[in-house]
Amino acid sequence: MTENSIETTLGTPAKFLPGIGSLRAEKLAKIGLRTAGDLLFCFPRSYEFPAPPARVDQLREGQSASLVGTIVDAEIVSRTPGKSIFGAVVQNDSGAVRIVFFNQPFRAEQITFDRRVMISGEPKLNGLRWEFVHPKVTLLEDDGEIKKPRILPIYPLTEGVKQNEMRHYVNAAIDGLCETLTEVLPVDLRDQATAALRAAEIDLRLPLPDICTAVRSIHWPADQNDLAAARTRLVFQELLVMQLALAMRRRKLTTDLRSTPLPASAMLDARIINRFPFELTGDQKAAMKDVGRDMGRQFPMNRLLQGDVGSGKTVVAIYAMMLAVGHSHQAVLMAPTEVLARQHFQTLTRMLADSRVRIGLLCGSLTAAERRETLRKTASGEIDLLVGTQALLYGIEFKNLGLCVIDEQHKFGVRQRVQLRSGGVDPHYLVMSATPIPRSVAMTIFGDVDLTTLREKPPGRGSVNTYLGRDEWRDRWWTFVKKQLDEGRQAFIVAPRVSAQASPTQDDVEVPDEDSATDEDVSSVETVYEELRTGTLAKYQVGLLHGRLSSDEKRAVMEAFADGETDVLVSTTVIEVGIDVPNATVMTILGAQRFGLAQLHQLRGRVSRGTHAGHVCVFTDGEQSPEEFERLKVLESTSDGFELAEADFKMRGPGDVFGSRQSGMPPLRIADLMNDIDVLQVAREIAQQTIDEDPELSDPKWDALKKQLMRRYGKRLDLGDVA
Repeated sequence: MTENSIETTLGTPAKFLPGIGSLRAEKLAKIGLRTAGDLLFCFPRSYEFPAPPARVDQLREGQSASLVGTIVDAEIVSRTPGKSIFGAVVQNDSGAVRIVFFNQPFRAEQITFDRRVMISGEPKLNGLRWEFVHPKVTLLEDDGEIKKPRILPIYPLTEGVKQNEMRHYVNAAIDGLCETLTEVLPVDLRDQATAALRAAEIDLRLPLPDICTAVRSIHWPADQNDLAAARTRLVFQELLVMQLALAMRRRKLTTDLRSTPLPASAMLDARIINRFPFELTGDQKAAMKDVGRDMGRQFPMNRLLQGDVGSGKTVVAIYAMMLAVGHSHQAVLMAPTEVLARQHFQTLTRMLADSRVRIGLLCGSLTAAERRETLRKTASGEIDLLVGTQALLYGIEFKNLGLCVIDEQHKFGVRQRVQLRSGGVDPHYLVMSATPIPRSVAMTIFGDVDLTTLREKPPGRGSVNTYLGRDEWRDRWWTFVKKQLDEGRQAFIVAPRVSAQASPTQDDVEVPDEDSATDEDVSSVETVYEELRTGTLAKYQVGLLHGRLSSDEKRAVMEAFADGETDVLVSTTVIEVGIDVPNATVMTILGAQRFGLAQLHQLRGRVSRGTHAGHVCVFTDGEQSPEEFERLKVLESTSDGFELAEADFKMRGPGDVFGSRQSGMPPLRIADLMNDIDVLQVAREIAQQTIDEDPELSDPKWDALKKQLMRRYGKRLDLGDVA
């Protein structure tokens, strides 16, 4: 089969494109470019922009420029064997400049006396003369028209493939495919989007082009305006398709699913709120109003409750659960760890001690007999509120489940959350997250979910002071820790791994950079525990907690710390979520470079639970990179989790924010969630308007767009009604 014997399609193997062949195709495959379609949609990672034309008297050091002139002098100077310098003088009516090339003797054959050239580069003053070192040189015909310099695409490369070759390969795909591309955005939609984008103050001088023009221009733009229009068109299309899918999922929730209305009446609302022995914040009251309205509808509530550490999300969850019980329905609360599940169970038991509400606990450490009894009571309706871990996902029946509350939703995958809805029951859903979500991510991963945000913290909470520790501070810091302990406070000490010998485990930490430190560099709780128990903190009671302990051992350790029997708790990140010990006011985090910013912020939240001020000091292990230092400085400078989430997102980049573990969504090809937030907002609004007017996209003009939507997101729609 020859390269001319088949018609080029998106799926045509790259080796059949002109100029590629089998050997080059193998090289391209190393960076995921296996087909003509892969090359066509291999968008440039950046561009080389031509320097603006200038006169000699307009040149400035450090500012790129181009000028046209004639070679009036040229020579090659050999210094030593294998080394050479070629120099030439370019002159026009505004003056003369010198151009220099090192170790490129072939230039003497190209750049000859009396030849017209255009040079581009960054000039430098060498004495009194301007000099261009290794400029880009374009040879011009004597009487020919000077062509305007092109914007050059810069593509990702692999070993053995040069930039000029990659441009040639992409051009082959453009020539073979561009005219065959299906237009999925009708003209009227492009016009609507252009107007909306301009109204959003997005710099768009040209209207959104058709798909063929956009693809050609994204690779070879005529100018900056052409590039902006092409990129915006492709970004808008990608985000619109996603937002249409999310809008269809939102609508699917309200049309295909049915739930029992559990409305909040004035009497029921007052009965529940009066049980809280404290004044609610304004945000909590607003959240409860949202929940009461959602649960009063005939289709399931699907609300994400996000709030910073200590903002009182659990109170809102208790309100929702009591609302379900008040309507004679069951509620279930699922937590990511048994420690947290037991804590929720104790909190609910304490708050509802004088009520008739029956509370059950289901977790992995129960005996077989205890589990069977809990399952029986749940199925018969003898349990009103069931609290548990992932043990709730398997082999359980409810008599009349009305509400599912999922704490720390990011700890569970979508498929795990969906299982609670199996069995033909459509309960209301409230999912909670103490990891603040950047606005752009909230509109994508959680774009089909109603969002409530708690920003206020309950009154009386102590502030938290964060310090980025240095090695020379360690003795001073431990002196401060002992002073806090002597005043009756308690302390957390967190390390990234369980033991010095073992590799980090899922229990230990989500390691952001596995190669940033050797095993010997990384602190372990077992080593730290022994060193402190027998040394620095020998006169205090020190406990040890990590995920490899049995459930009974973990519970005993946590109860001893919560009851004040233990002064210091050395732990992995099992304390990250929901541990509430108000008397713990000081935390030491070791190996901090091994933790993400969100995780560090979660850990920090463990020492702001009471009225006393909290103190957190983070230390790194081994050498600290500039990037790590900058990241930890952000943690030190702000205690606002939402500001921290945005900063972390900008520093880390979006990456594959649609990883299958959380949402099953595919990665974005060209849109950038950090920089395209305004385009995302426009796409979201137009998508919602479109689905409101045509819920099934049944108008023939949407056929191509709907086909693309279903191809990219259709298999994921069945998971869309759960956050």
